[in-house]
This record gives sequence, structure tokens and C-alpha cells, in this order.
Amino acid sequence: MVTPRYLSEEERWQAVQTRDGAADDHFVAAVTSTGYYCPPSAVTLLPAREDVEFFSDSDVAEAAGYTLSEFTAPSARYSAKWLTIVKKCCYFIENAEHLPDLTTLADYCSVSGSYLHRIFKSVTGLSPKAYSQGLRAARLREQLNDPEKSVCEAIYQAGFNANSRFYESASQRLGMTAKHYRRGAAGVTIYFAIGQCSLGSVLVAQSEKGVCAISLGDEPEALIEQFQQQFPNAVLMGGDAHYEQTVAQVIGFIEQPGSTWHLPLDIQGTVFQERVWRALRDIPLGSTASYTDIAEQLGSPKAVRAVAQACAANRLAVVIPCHRVVKRDGRLSGYRWGVARKEALLTREKKANHKG
Repeated sequence: MVTPRYLSEEERWQAVQTRDGAADDHFVAAVTSTGYYCPPSAVTLLPAREDVEFFSDSDVAEAAGYTLSEFTAPSARYSAKWLTIVKKCCYFIENAEHLPDLTTLADYCSVSGSYLHRIFKSVTGLSPKAYSQGLRAARLREQLNDPEKSVCEAIYQAGFNANSRFYESASQRLGMTAKHYRRGAAGVTIYFAIGQCSLGSVLVAQSEKGVCAISLGDEPEALIEQFQQQFPNAVLMGGDAHYEQTVAQVIGFIEQPGSTWHLPLDIQGTVFQERVWRALRDIPLGSTASYTDIAEQLGSPKAVRAVAQACAANRLAVVIPCHRVVKRDGRLSGYRWGVARKEALLTREKKANHKG
């Protein structure tokens, strides 16, 4: 019989002192004097013993009021065991003929369902079910772009069953029906309006699900032309007086860093893009992260270029803050809406954060 490890405080303190990576899956260490916690192997400066307390996992530590240390390297936030299980789970999902349920995935990974759900969402930002649905929706987009296939063929080959529940799920992911998507959003109504902010012109567009585009530029005409190219067959409606209030809220969010976003969003992207965009929204106000940082945080350290491409594909300026991503040496990189605007946004946010 194997004796459980890291049960006593003495064993846990020893693991912290030696930065024992094997202990990362058993507990986290929190420092009372700073209010931060991290896995044992990620401790940078060794705190005084009387300032340290231990928790079984991050959820318990955060429930006690602690925050994950900002100095914790993204790759050290998750144990090797967690990453191995999540990669195994993703492989199963990506190669499964039908959408697997949590019990099937857990059995395949030899863990409990609740444990798999917790670590999968912690590492990827998505539940296994959301990852599965997003993967199939991405495949559906790819299949629909093939004009030689019927819509039914595209749905089947993307891995969806031919029933209403799966079809509705696909429709929600596309933001419209599959037929509308294939026809360039034919018949779909999208409201839009142009406003002015300190960064120039701003176009705000909204589908029935929520705000689907926020674009910045110098000339209103160019912004409208670019948006029309994205949805060539959609019914584009100029916003009425009520919609102008939505535009005003967006401009207020742009002008006041740190303000709360209240409007619904219609975010459409691949599984990986949505993971990147979720990570961008987790970057604190006044801070930046490199493309490498984001890739490591997602558990895909070699996907730096893919992270950059996901940032470039973002259609929601400021709300999904791709302007907070910089080069590894801290220098500003390209920005869909202009490097000058990126610099202005970062400067404004740093000032707001300093005042706060």
C-alpha cells in the first residue's frame, strides 16, 4: 500500500523549500503577508514559515481570499500531470466520431468526472463540453466553405448528428443558421453605427445575439467598407436613436479604462481563438503580456504564431484587449487598428491603473 504524500504541514513545507514539482498536484502554498498563492514548485522568494499556510487546491485558496501570484510563470501554474490529462482528453475529443460525454472522457483518462471537469476548465478556460462543441462548430465552418457539399453533408462531416439539438448548437456557434453562413449572412440583419472617440472613428455592429464588431479607424467610409466585406449579403441597418445609446456605451468603455462592460457579445471564432481571446480579457488593466506568455498559459508554448494570428483576427477592439499583447522584449508589435492607437490605449490604461 502506497503511503499518501504531503499530508502533514512538515512535508508540505519541505516541498516548498525544495520547489518540489511532484507536490503541485497535491496542494498550493499561500503567503499571508502578500495575499498570494502558487504551486510549491513556483515559489520564487522563500517566505518565512509563519507567513505560509497550505490549501488542498486553488479553489480553496481563492475561497479563503488569496490570489494566484502574478509572478508565477504561466507554465508553472499547472502540474505536468494536469497537462498530460488535458492533452489526452483533447486528443480523444478531436478524434471521436460523436460528441463524448464527461463520463466517457473521465473513463478514458482514468480520473473522476468532477476532477477532469475542474482541471480541464482551469487549463483551457473551457469545459470539455464547450471544447467539443466549439471544435465541431469550427469544422462546420470549414465544411460549409466547400461549395460542392450540401448543408446536410457539411453538418454530418463536421461531426454533428442530424437532430435539432445539435443543429441549434451549430447555429448558435455560427451566430446564424448554416444556410445563412454559407450565403455570406444572407437575410441576417446586423445593426451598425459610426461614432467618434479620442482614437478616431469607431464602428459598432450588433447581431441579434450581441455586439459582434468594434472597429477603429481614421475614415468612417473605410470602416463600413471593411465590415461589408465580412458579411457581404447581410442586411446592414443603420442604427436608430435607441442603437445610438449602445454606441455611446461602447465609446464610454473605450474612453474610461477600467469601466465595466455591460453589453452582450456575439463572439465568433475557432476553439483556439476563443481560448486566446479569453486569456486576453484576463490580462489586468495597466499590464501587458507577450505572445509567448499567452501561448504558455494555454499550455501550447510552441503556438506563438497561432496566438498572434488569433489576436489579429479579433473583431472587438478594446473589449477583447489584444492591444495588451506585446513582443517578448516589451516592444509594441502590430495592431489591427494601428500601432499609434495601441500605444495610446496602453498609456491611458497605465495612468488609470496608477490612479486607482
